[in-house]
Amino acid sequence: MRPSDLSTLPDGVPEALEAEGIEEFYPPQTAAVEAGVADGESVVASVPTASGKTLIAELAMLSSVARGGKALYIVPLRALASEKKTEFERWERFGIDVGVSTGNYQSDGEWLASRDIIVATSEKVDSLIRNGAPWVNDLTCVVADEVHLVDDGGRGPTLEVTLAKLRKINRDLQVVALSATVGNADEVADWLDAALVESDWRPIELKMGVHYGNAVNFDDGSQREVPVGNGQKQTAALVADALDEEVDGQRGSSLVFVSSRRNAESAARRLAGVTESRLDPDEQAALEELAADIRDDSDTDTSEDLADCVRDGAAFHHAGLSATQRSLVEDAFRDRLVKCICATPTLAAGVNTPARRVVVRDWKRYDGEFGGMQPLDTLEVHQMMGRAGRPGLDPYGEALLLATDRDTMDELFERYVWAEPEDVRSKLAAEPALRTHVLATVASGFATTRDGLLEFLDRTLYASQTGDDSRLAAVTDRVLEYLEANEFLERDDGSLTATGIGHTVSRLYLDPMSAAEIIDGLREGVESDDDDAAAAATANRRSRAAGDAEVPEDIADADFVTGNDLLDDGGGERTDDAGGDAEEAVESAAAADGDDGPTLSPLGLYHLVARTPDMYQLYLKSGDRATYEEQFYEREAEFLGHAPSEFEDVAFEDWLAALKTARLLEDWASELDEDTIAERYGVGPGDIRGKVDTAEWLLGATEQLANELDLDVVLDVREARKRVEDGVHEELLDLVGVRGVGRKRARRLFEAGIETRAELREADKSVVLGALRGREQTAENVLKAVGRQDPSMEGVETDASASAAATAGSESGDDDGSGQATFGDFS
Repeated sequence: MRPSDLSTLPDGVPEALEAEGIEEFYPPQTAAVEAGVADGESVVASVPTASGKTLIAELAMLSSVARGGKALYIVPLRALASEKKTEFERWERFGIDVGVSTGNYQSDGEWLASRDIIVATSEKVDSLIRNGAPWVNDLTCVVADEVHLVDDGGRGPTLEVTLAKLRKINRDLQVVALSATVGNADEVADWLDAALVESDWRPIELKMGVHYGNAVNFDDGSQREVPVGNGQKQTAALVADALDEEVDGQRGSSLVFVSSRRNAESAARRLAGVTESRLDPDEQAALEELAADIRDDSDTDTSEDLADCVRDGAAFHHAGLSATQRSLVEDAFRDRLVKCICATPTLAAGVNTPARRVVVRDWKRYDGEFGGMQPLDTLEVHQMMGRAGRPGLDPYGEALLLATDRDTMDELFERYVWAEPEDVRSKLAAEPALRTHVLATVASGFATTRDGLLEFLDRTLYASQTGDDSRLAAVTDRVLEYLEANEFLERDDGSLTATGIGHTVSRLYLDPMSAAEIIDGLREGVESDDDDAAAAATANRRSRAAGDAEVPEDIADADFVTGNDLLDDGGGERTDDAGGDAEEAVESAAAADGDDGPTLSPLGLYHLVARTPDMYQLYLKSGDRATYEEQFYEREAEFLGHAPSEFEDVAFEDWLAALKTARLLEDWASELDEDTIAERYGVGPGDIRGKVDTAEWLLGATEQLANELDLDVVLDVREARKRVEDGVHEELLDLVGVRGVGRKRARRLFEAGIETRAELREADKSVVLGALRGREQTAENVLKAVGRQDPSMEGVETDASASAAATAGSESGDDDGSGQATFGDFS
């Protein structure tokens, strides 16, 4: 079947497809068309990677738009959203408007109403529904990419519930679900009332096998000799072998999947020696430029290591890299400039990075619940293997596992090469997932009674797979009790109503448990300022740092008890380190605190949001406990909420892990340079950005919750949020509000004597130029942004004293060569 055979597409699109080289549809695409995908029928396409799933989606969406409808394309990752938007924008010349939305969970995305095709993550779509985006009612076609991820315990329930909501909103909605080959695609199709298109066809051959000894043993019984030299690793031999085979002027590229970030970085460093010797002069020059771009993006050791690898034609890829760095690496790999990427499994989740050869080096991963290394699922390994082979460039694709003995080789064939992928199973019935989605379902009006809630949940994949109504009802009832106890829901004779704060929590896209933690912490922070018993406990915690005082039971019960607070079973009197009694300690603490209302410290607020389920905490490494336990006691008075006893090992370690995360945020907000933060906490630039973004979102939600509850701490929260957002001390908050002035430039201007926007608007141009290191264009842009009538720097001489002051006061290195801010200077 040819594109021109379809009459449902917008005018000109069939010809454009054929001009792109799609003269005939692939067999799975033809099967989807025959199942009605271009006529508004729902379809589940379970086909291998690189077999044309995206075009199936495009046929559905473009046909839907041609009929006057609106289409939504749901992706699992932000990076994939940007990639798909760019891909779909080629249809704009035919009058198709494309939009993408991935962030700001408090927006209704009103501007998207004018778009014909919208690309968004499942979390963003869920938040749009919660915030009442009116255009959602106009959707006629929804595509769920990587729908097999409903099996993922993290984001799977959100995708599942979102699809259920969209189908309830739009009764005639066309749903197109794209999936890797899974064991129970028929169950997914039944759930979505969709036709199933299932195929193992690929446009080029994928050969799977195991390397053992000096040869690759393939699944078809053939072999390929790949000898491993003395002292050489199997992976290095396989990467070299792929590069040495040239087809149509293209050397074979390799993707190497490993189990951890550290392994990815060390493997890339080793394999750079393999790739460097196989680069031509033009490639070397281009890679030098790429390495410079990576260094300019961030000033961390991770960036330096990545740039060094890239310069030699190899790279590593993991979540610790910044989004820009990941994009640079992916683009260079697709262009076959970077010859080898060593990656953690996240790269297999849909991002378009095909290679001639995929090597799954590590097929086991540490499992904390099991307490050791566990084999990966077959489906996950097949996803990695599916990256092998690019139509039009590679004659074949090879996906290889590694064995060092015959027994392991036999196991790998049985477990992965010959095995069928597992069934996907819903993870919705877990309480952490349900508490979020039950509240949102009620707050959004999808259910107003317990029976109506259960009826809605009956539309989910979980209900269709289990048929066990009693289990889902039992978990739902426990969740309802939790939400009612925390005043997010009200129940009256079977009816369910979200409270005002419940609506806010849902709209803010918070896990209700995060909201409960934040609310309790804020209330304690406010109440402890006036409460004598709380003041006594605070005074005791301070005094205990120096002595061995005891705490009366009545005072301990009035506030939270830490390992610093000991109970006197005999009800004895508590004394401070100077021998005074408890009453004197209370009076002293009250006097120190003053009567100007509660003041919450930034660290206390950072720690509060860091211990919520919505923040992924830093790992508490060996030796960290003593360090952060000492900091806990030193700054105990700043923390909000109930601290666990140090004898509660798991809870106390979680508290300290949150403190470590909070200290990273405090360092960032104190203008510590990025490289020092990365080294101090053992993280990469992507981790820092991720923590900052999450903290900014959670503190914004905290500010709204404080305002809703009429707690007199809104200004404290707002300042903490702004400081972590901009990475500055409070005195720079005004300056960083100017476009083009990030944390570094603000500090330089401040040290040169320009402390506010108003002062910047009127400042001597030579001083501004000196503070901005003589960069005339940068200075002009900054003055324009602040409203200067005549921003021109023509003929202006740099003020040397201002330049010296700015240099002396700045903690960080140079901007990049273009005068743009580095990652540490974003605004």
